[in-house]
Amino acid sequence: MGMREKVAEALKSAMKEKAADRLSTLRLINAAIKDRDIALRGEGDETVADDTEILSILSKMVKQRQESARAYEEGGRLDLAEREQAEIEIITEFLPRQMDEDEVRKAIAATLTDIGATSIRDMGKVMGALKSRYNGQMDFGKVGPMVKDQLCAAASDC
Repeated sequence: MGMREKVAEALKSAMKEKAADRLSTLRLINAAIKDRDIALRGEGDETVADDTEILSILSKMVKQRQESARAYEEGGRLDLAEREQAEIEIITEFLPRQMDEDEVRKAIAATLTDIGATSIRDMGKVMGALKSRYNGQMDFGKVGPMVKDQLCAAASDC
């Protein structure tokens, strides 16, 4: 079952259970997927968003909500921060399990070896390969500095 179908099934069950907050978040996910479909049609593609694009959409949604929750907490609006956290929990149900730091380091090392990356100039290639292999499984905001550290350790051009 693809991501689109999983979201649709969760949406149906939330409607049956009358879970208003869950239903609201699932509708937001569905709307984001449909927006991407429309954007693809505008680009001339007759296709719809595939699972990797949907994972990317979900990852962006989680990141946006994390930033919003942080802003709400700083502003003293804990009620709104809690709502953002609840939405994050629902969205992450559809994301693959997040890799821990050791797994991320091993994945980076394996990717560096596979690509043959030897200097900081290869950073873009490494990040692209990691995103295609591990989309939704790691936080690429945190991965970037880790890749840079490993590339700098392997070469002396930093």
